[in-house]
Amino acid sequence: QVQLVESGGGLVQAGDSLRLSCAASGRTFSNYAMGWFRQAPGREREFVTTINWSGGITYYADSVKGRFTISRDNAKNTVYLQMNSLKPEDTAVYYCATLKVKEAVTTTGMVKYWGQGTQVTVSS
Repeated sequence: QVQLVESGGGLVQAGDSLRLSCAASGRTFSNYAMGWFRQAPGREREFVTTINWSGGITYYADSVKGRFTISRDNAKNTVYLQMNSLKPEDTAVYYCATLKVKEAVTTTGMVKYWGQGTQVTVSS
């Protein structure tokens, strides 16, 4: 059974940084792209960033480009999201996901498994 366990969320002030981690098990981690998505109250879940199987290709939503960085360590079966210069509009539940394919994509439609989510709250 595939498990994705996120950690690292919390309450921070605008301008601060957070690093999210997602530990994966139950699937050959290095065979699939990984991603982070988020859902704010009253809004649909949206794409934040994805990384291909090797870590060599990444995509970002325009709203986080230049502030967030996704990375993966295939030896540790872990994907990370470094979030810098956080803004109140980044407040959401952040979900780790493993995709159906090896290559990174920018939609939720290619997600195979979701993590349980971790809350990120940015105060102004």
